[in-house]
Amino acid sequence: MIPSHLHHHNARRGGGNKGWVPDYIRRLVKYPQMDLEYTFWMMFHLCISPKVVYRSTQWHKQTKNQWARDDPAFVAILMVFLGMSSVAFAVAFHITSFIGIMKLMFWSVFVDFISVGLVVASIGWWIANKYLRVQGNIHTVEQKVEWLYCFDVHCNSFFPVFLLLYVFQFFFCPLLVQSNFLATLAGNTLYFVAFAYYYHITFLGYNALPFLHNTVFFLYPIG
Repeated sequence: MIPSHLHHHNARRGGGNKGWVPDYIRRLVKYPQMDLEYTFWMMFHLCISPKVVYRSTQWHKQTKNQWARDDPAFVAILMVFLGMSSVAFAVAFHITSFIGIMKLMFWSVFVDFISVGLVVASIGWWIANKYLRVQGNIHTVEQKVEWLYCFDVHCNSFFPVFLLLYVFQFFFCPLLVQSNFLATLAGNTLYFVAFAYYYHITFLGYNALPFLHNTVFFLYPIG
């Protein structure tokens, strides 16, 4: 079920895709315009029932004429979470210099999350539009996968990875850093589960688009 407040969220921005990427970036620094309630609702359901999150994409397309979210709250909150986890790891591993902490935060936010996301979203966007789109007839409107939607899919998929590799792993670091077979097995299993969850949610994201077929392709890395 989609939260009822989403209907009020529609009044914030009109439909149409023109200029939505620059507008999306500008809204990153406009906290009052972010829908935090909807964002936390998505984060919660990504952990227990990710299919529910992608059911809202149909509503978004119908009301705003785009598949992608126009609200950067998810990205902003995840960046804050990554920054906080970086500080926690810095304390745990005795990184006391300000520069060292900032390097760790920069790597977590702008390399692990943003840079990897830009690359993954671009590859997914290219593959989906070039190979996975269902070719319609002259009576149907041609649809294409929006790049920002692909980045949304990455963000959704990355959140469980964040919980497993940045939060869960932090609390079990004393056990996982041990030099024995069980610690190595547990660490490798944790990474496998995290990346399997990433590919699964990525598949659900592309599978939610009705004009794509053979989206099982996104499960091949873990198939």
